[in-house]
Amino acid sequence: MGGGPALNRDSSRHARPFISSPVKTLAIIPAFNEAQAIGPVLGDLPDGWVDEVVVVNNASTDATKANARAAGATVVDEPQQGYGAACLRGIAYAETRQPDVVVFLDGDYSDHPEELPRLVEPIAADEADFVVGSRIRGDAEPGALLPQAQVGNRFACSLMARLWGADYTDLGPFRAIRFRDLLALDMQDETFGWTIEMQIRALEAGLRVEEVPVSYRRGIGPSKITGTLSGTVKASAKILWTIGRMAATTHRRAPRLRERVDRARTDAPTPNPGG
Repeated sequence: MGGGPALNRDSSRHARPFISSPVKTLAIIPAFNEAQAIGPVLGDLPDGWVDEVVVVNNASTDATKANARAAGATVVDEPQQGYGAACLRGIAYAETRQPDVVVFLDGDYSDHPEELPRLVEPIAADEADFVVGSRIRGDAEPGALLPQAQVGNRFACSLMARLWGADYTDLGPFRAIRFRDLLALDMQDETFGWTIEMQIRALEAGLRVEEVPVSYRRGIGPSKITGTLSGTVKASAKILWTIGRMAATTHRRAPRLRERVDRARTDAPTPNPGG
C-alpha cells in the first residue's frame, strides 16, 4: 500500500499576495464546555478570511453556546458527544451554505486562529486540495503537546507512511479542505478517529495534500482527549483501530473515493482566485 502521494512541505508558500480570502470560506469549531475559550478563538480569526463561523455545541453544560453567539458565531447543536460527530454536524450545516473551503480548528484556544490564511491560501491558489497544519513543524509552546500525545502522533504518522506512503508529521485539528472534496471523502468517524480518517481518505482519493507549520499553545482548560490517562488510552486505541480497519479495506475504498472526487470536480469547477 506504499507509494502514495508525497506531501508538499514548501513553507515559503505562506507569502502570497492575498490580503483577504478570494474564496468563500466557512470555519467549523467543535466545542464541548469551552465557555472561557470560545470568545478568544472567535476574536482572533482574521478579518476578511472567513465568511461564516459555525460553532458546533457538542452537548456543553456551560455557557459555550451563549458565549459563541455573543461573539457573532452561528451555533448549531450536536447532542451526541464526540469530536467526529460534531464535525459531521458542522458539515451538514455547511451543505446549506456551499462554501468553497472549510476550515476546522479547535475551540480551546490551543490553535492560533490568526494563522488561518496559511491553510486557506494554498487552496485558493489552486496548489492544494487539503492542507494540514503541522504543530510538529511549527512553533509549539513548551508543554503544549503532552508527551503521550507526541508519542501517539509520531507512531500514527509512521504507520501511515508505511501503509499509504505519505509523510505526514501531525494529526493536528487545524486544517482546511476544498468543500466539494470533503463531501466526496464521505467521512464516517464520530469520535477520536476523525482527523486520521480524513488524512487517510484524502490520500486514497488522490487529493493534493500540503502541510504547513502552525503554532500551538496550551489551551484554556484541560485537554478533552490527552489531558487524562483514560482519555489518552481511548484516543490511542481508537486511532490504532482506525488505521487497522482502513488499511484492511483501502483496496475497496480508494477507487470509490477517486471516482467521487472526479465526479465532484466535473460538477463543480474550481473557483478562479483572480475573480
